[in-house]
Amino acid sequence: MSFSSEAKNELCHVPLNRTCCARAEAYGVLLYCHTFDRREIRIITANDAFAQRLPKLFRRAFSLSFDHVPPEGAAGKRTFLITALVCRLAAALHPLAGLAVQMFWCAQALAAKGLAQESRNVYKELQKQDLPAARKAVARIVGRDTQNLTAEGVTKAAVETVAENASDGVIAPLLYMLLGGAPLALTYKAINTMDSMLGYKNQKYLYFGRAAARLDDVANYLPSRLAGLLWVAAAALTGSSARGAWKIWRRDRRNHASPNSAQTESACAGALGVQLAGPAYYFGEYYDKPTIGDALRPVEPKDILRADRMMYAESLLALVLGIALRLLVLAM
Repeated sequence: MSFSSEAKNELCHVPLNRTCCARAEAYGVLLYCHTFDRREIRIITANDAFAQRLPKLFRRAFSLSFDHVPPEGAAGKRTFLITALVCRLAAALHPLAGLAVQMFWCAQALAAKGLAQESRNVYKELQKQDLPAARKAVARIVGRDTQNLTAEGVTKAAVETVAENASDGVIAPLLYMLLGGAPLALTYKAINTMDSMLGYKNQKYLYFGRAAARLDDVANYLPSRLAGLLWVAAAALTGSSARGAWKIWRRDRRNHASPNSAQTESACAGALGVQLAGPAYYFGEYYDKPTIGDALRPVEPKDILRADRMMYAESLLALVLGIALRLLVLAM
């Protein structure tokens, strides 16, 4: 069996517990489907595990059923089909109906609400001083090993993922949907999902995930820098330290193996006056990552809520600026 087949089979056995994760996986599937146009979406696979998972995946992600599925027990390549006339039919009925459909799909690409909910779940468990539950809650939103994290480590992990995903899950999709609507935003989400699932520097994924990681680096290069600057402004709007955010962003925005991840993390660390990042374990392997920010005070659970507020403020700023720019272009 090839490495690719082993990887597919392993991924196909991951439980579909959360709708947001099912949608993220579905976006990755759609990026590499056989046909994706206004008339239809056609997915062809010869992998048994994937063929069994696909109907469940799309029901969980979008409450959609395939118009055509292979007969049970079929062998070889199997074709799954969804007719995709909704956008065109809606626009033909009325421009506002077409706009509504586009808005629905654009909303699926934004992760602000889900990110805030999941991070607040971590905060609630920390407030109850239930460290095992807090570790379990933060494991849902981070890639590092969490079983041995202290309460401070759990808090740092939650704050870091809010800051980083403010770029990946909000600012970048907003930018791409302003440029190309729902199709471009969902294409970006597929790229970002590939990196999240495969872009690890360990023996298993080093070569298989390298292309996904590099593609994500390119797609996030401009959005992450825009997100870092917007986070500085958001710090001022939410009562955090804009001066600290600007200082640490300028100094530490490159303190990460990824060219993009530290952009918002550094601004967040400076705004809060805490130190983030540092050494961590991934899949049982130790990574000596550099720290970001200055430890002017210890990290505390309320920093998760502060990060959420800055994330929402940044998102609102990006939306207002994007709409203003779009209107300006249309008026020219």
